Order: sequence, then C-alpha cells, then structure tokens
Amino acid sequence: MANRNTTGFGLIAQGTLGSTPATGGQGKYYIEANYATSLFQGTAVKQSAGFIITAQAAITDTCIGVLNGVFYNAATTQKPTFQNYYSQVTPANSENITAFVIDNPHQLYVGMIDTAIPIANMGKTFGFASTTGSTTSGQSTNKMLLAGGHATNNTWRTVRIAEDPENEDLITTPQTNPALAAFSGQATVVVVANLSQWFGSGSVSA
Repeated sequence: MANRNTTGFGLIAQGTLGSTPATGGQGKYYIEANYATSLFQGTAVKQSAGFIITAQAAITDTCIGVLNGVFYNAATTQKPTFQNYYSQVTPANSENITAFVIDNPHQLYVGMIDTAIPIANMGKTFGFASTTGSTTSGQSTNKMLLAGGHATNNTWRTVRIAEDPENEDLITTPQTNPALAAFSGQATVVVVANLSQWFGSGSVSA
C-alpha cells in the first residue's frame, strides 16, 4: 500500500535518544520584531545575534531545536496573543516576540522525506532548504530532502523509519532482499539534531 503522506509537516517531537520519555520541555527565546522570514510550528531554528532565526536556509545549518509557538502583545489591540507560528509582526511598543523552542539536543523528531529513501541511508544526514507553512494551521509544510544527503555534513541525522504503518511502504519486498529495501516517497522517518549549536563540534555524538 502506498504511503498516505502527501504534504510535509516539518518536525514533530517524539521521544528522545535512548528511548526515554520526552518531557515536553521548551526554552523561551526571542524573535526580533518584524523578522523577515516566517517560522512555522515544526520549523528548525537557530540563534543569531541573540535572536531566533530559521535553521532551514540550507541543509547544512546548525540548529538549537524546533519552534513550538510564539507570544506577543498585538500592536493594534494591545492584547496578549499566542499563536503556533510567527509571521512578520511588530508587537506593541516595538517589543520582540517570545519564541518557545523545543531545545533538548537529544530530542527525537519525526519528519517526512521527500522521495524514496534506501535503508542504507539510515544514519546519514539530511536537511531542509526552505521555510514554508500554513497560516491557517500554523504548521510547517516542509519535507526533508534526500538530495544532498551526507555521512556527517547536514543538520539532521536519520535514526530509523518511524513506526507509522500508513507511511512505511516498502518499494522492494524486504523478505526477498532486506539489504535493498527502500521506503517510498513520503515515508516518515525519525531524526535527531546532528549540527547542534549546543556542541562545539556541531555533532551530538562528538
């Protein structure tokens, strides 16, 4: 049966390395008022000059984690406003926007790969090269890119295929040749940050 995924969803937190439960914790950071790039729930982000910016401008970006929502005082209504994405806004009194980031460097995430991924690519690194999403749901619509995959150079390291029965379709029958099995386009994979800003080498395994 073909995978049911059709639209990307960025990164969704799911457990941590070592199969320990995720606490759901997140850190409080700031986005500069009227920052030019929209950031959606599930977007990888990093720090630059003290502010949160996208970590998806290139597949080799470092990151601190994944955006989970923002808070600001609306300029027009003066009311406290929470939403799960950021789009160009200058809050009341030109304040900066509070950003909530899932920032455990050992957090696991599920994401959608954009094309068929051979089993041999598990453990290699991949990334995103754009920041897109829905202003209706606030959710990222990004897919991870198989192109440019590398042993060490990219933002996210694949850990395994997600336990997602509707999105782990095999192109090659695994019983015939397990070594050549590949998961078809739109499969869901589990990843962990490979180029983390919290580590000097950029790798959580260093």
